[in-house]
Amino acid sequence: MRYMLLIYGEEVQPDDTPAGEAPAGEAPELSPPWMEYTNWLLREGIHTAGERLAGSSSATTVRASDGARMITDGPYAETKEVLGGYYIIECDDLDKALEAAARCPAVAFGGSVEVRPIIGMPAPAAVPASVGAAKAAG
Repeated sequence: MRYMLLIYGEEVQPDDTPAGEAPAGEAPELSPPWMEYTNWLLREGIHTAGERLAGSSSATTVRASDGARMITDGPYAETKEVLGGYYIIECDDLDKALEAAARCPAVAFGGSVEVRPIIGMPAPAAVPASVGAAKAAG
């Protein structure tokens, strides 16, 4: 079964990282607890994917009202904890997923990890050639 570990914590501002740790436009290196955690997931054979997310101030929220698209800069809601990243793991049962979540450094740092089963989606049918050609011409 695949699970997504949604990692929430207090937002860390880019200014909280000492200057010079990473070239402009690149993410700073992961701290040792995060590297150790990722390595543990890999050793356990359950790591499928994982990424850090940019700060919530870089988010754009899209809604629809009366058929019109509404775009808002920033996150949907003001909260103390923000979604900072995720891991996708594959393991036999929820107990193993909960063990993986409990080992996440975010928990030790006062954050939380939401564990959700991934139910998947059927693969879409192939796009008809006429639709692809219309989009390319468009």
